[in-house]
Amino acid sequence: MNMKKNMNIKCTVSQCKNNLVTEDYCCLDCIHVGTHEADPTVPECVDCNSFVKRTDSALD
Repeated sequence: MNMKKNMNIKCTVSQCKNNLVTEDYCCLDCIHVGTHEADPTVPECVDCNSFVKRTDSALD
């Protein structure tokens, strides 16, 4: 998979398949941000709904 960093989306979640790993950036053109709370009030209530768990090597 040819991954290109998106300079507009910083990301440190190396467990995500969309993370560049070698740098703290996402490779998607855009991401979907959501929440798991009815009334989010702190950053911990917000989620990146574009997250896809990395399954194999760090650069799959």
